[in-house]
Amino acid sequence: MTDFTLKSLVRSRDGKRRRMAPIVPAQTVAGHALIAVIAIMTFLACLTVGAVTLVRDTASVWQSQIAREATIQIRPRDDLDMEAALKAAKTIAETFTGVRAATVVDSAATARLLEPWLGTGLDLDELPVPRLVIVTIDEAAPPDFAAMRAAIGKQVPNASLDDHRNWVDRLVSMARTTVTIGFAVLILMLSATVLTVVFATRGAMAGNGHVIEVLHYVGAEARFIASQFRRHFLLTGIKGAAAGGLAAIVVFILFGWWSGRNMATPEADQATALFGNFAIGTTGYLGVGVVVVLVAALTAATSHATVVAHLNGVDIGTADHL
Repeated sequence: MTDFTLKSLVRSRDGKRRRMAPIVPAQTVAGHALIAVIAIMTFLACLTVGAVTLVRDTASVWQSQIAREATIQIRPRDDLDMEAALKAAKTIAETFTGVRAATVVDSAATARLLEPWLGTGLDLDELPVPRLVIVTIDEAAPPDFAAMRAAIGKQVPNASLDDHRNWVDRLVSMARTTVTIGFAVLILMLSATVLTVVFATRGAMAGNGHVIEVLHYVGAEARFIASQFRRHFLLTGIKGAAAGGLAAIVVFILFGWWSGRNMATPEADQATALFGNFAIGTTGYLGVGVVVVLVAALTAATSHATVVAHLNGVDIGTADHL
């Protein structure tokens, strides 16, 4: 039975056609509550997507930066000429194929690295602080780290080479674990949204059960009745998902603006070094858009499937009675 046929069934006493009331009321307290729930779940899901994107992008940057460098560390000793040892380590590293440059971290730079923990005005000659040589390597053709490590250890006392492979492996493992946990949380939130829509659809059907059954018995097809619910809950899902997604975007923009301010504190410098300016980038905002569309589509599809399953059950029950 078409929409036109159903509307033609509802007439006033004078024979004039009146507009048929919708099967699902457009504005109800339950409807507003469902929009709020969908908005909250979408907001949390978008925050999860943004956090996963931030961690993944930051880990990728870390991995790229770590893979481009290796570090020679020389520990101080009473009979060791530190400056000569640093120059010797630098010279040895530069002889290997695959090394683009080797740079000695001077005393002033070393003191700046220690300022967040030890304060200013350090005298490194009075502290047993190791000194560093930063080796920039060719990612496409890295040097033989084992041979370099052996050569440096043989000619420079108390020197060691760190190619950061352990850090890279741990970083990749951490990033993958975080992304996996994020997707698991996202799936749980979407599942909770689906269950909420199922209960809301059943509640709407229970409140209008007599109307639905009459329409069904007089010939209205299940897909038509389901389409009325699907349209209603699609609009509900769009409103809630859009509100939640917009709130998440506002949070991301404000957080990125706040973190991008020039806060002259060691804590801010460390946070910026770890996570940049907390911007999720284009990928993160696209992920937010995907979540909004997905939540709206799931809301409509869930309500449609719930109504069809209910009406099929009514048909089965009627057939059993016959």
